[in-house]
Amino acid sequence: MAGPTEHQLLNGLKFHIMIIITGASKGVGKYLFNTFLKETTKDIRGTYFNSLPEKNLDKYHQVNVLDYENVENFIAGLGNQLNDIVLINCAGIAYNSFAHKSEPTQWKSVVETNLFGSYHFIRAILPYMRNNKFGRIINFSSVVALKPTPGVSAYAASKSALWGMSKSIASENASLNITINNINLGYSELGMIETVPEKFKEQIVAQIPAGLLCKPIDIFNTVNYLIDTSYINGTSIDLNGALV
Repeated sequence: MAGPTEHQLLNGLKFHIMIIITGASKGVGKYLFNTFLKETTKDIRGTYFNSLPEKNLDKYHQVNVLDYENVENFIAGLGNQLNDIVLINCAGIAYNSFAHKSEPTQWKSVVETNLFGSYHFIRAILPYMRNNKFGRIINFSSVVALKPTPGVSAYAASKSALWGMSKSIASENASLNITINNINLGYSELGMIETVPEKFKEQIVAQIPAGLLCKPIDIFNTVNYLIDTSYINGTSIDLNGALV
């Protein structure tokens, strides 16, 4: 009798996956958290800091991504539940200012939250992934790291820095079936776009060759694709409707 195919083995493994989503009380993180909770049998955990979730509080944990000891204690507290882990880093902040007018403390805070915060979770969880010989790490980068955009130097710096970090970490762990990739997200129907006045939103959409904002389901499908695919590693996927 033939043995199980690689696809069957992966599907069997995925049944036991724990998905940890940082920044899961708002925007993309909240959408992914709720969708995974509804669509899968996987164990889903979300983190938040200031924005208290409205429901499923038993699945949420308050964690300060800037505090490595806090992050490490949270991961350690999950203990024996940490098998076949997927980490999705969604926690992040933005700050809009021309560089010559920017406030250095706020500029630094963006880089620390978006880059160091992702690093803290990756650093804390990698030993468990290496021990299990399986792991998927997905970071959310941005189209502004590719497209010259005035006023977002801090955000662009923090998001483009994820690329180099991911390539290095991928090379260190690829032999253990651990992947780390980035999604360079364009303008979507989620998150900060909700605060943009309609006339400016129309201007944004007019720049996108696809002619529309990224639908949430496309974000979910891309995340699932990176979870399913073991040979995509240390790279970035542009999810931007051909916006360059």
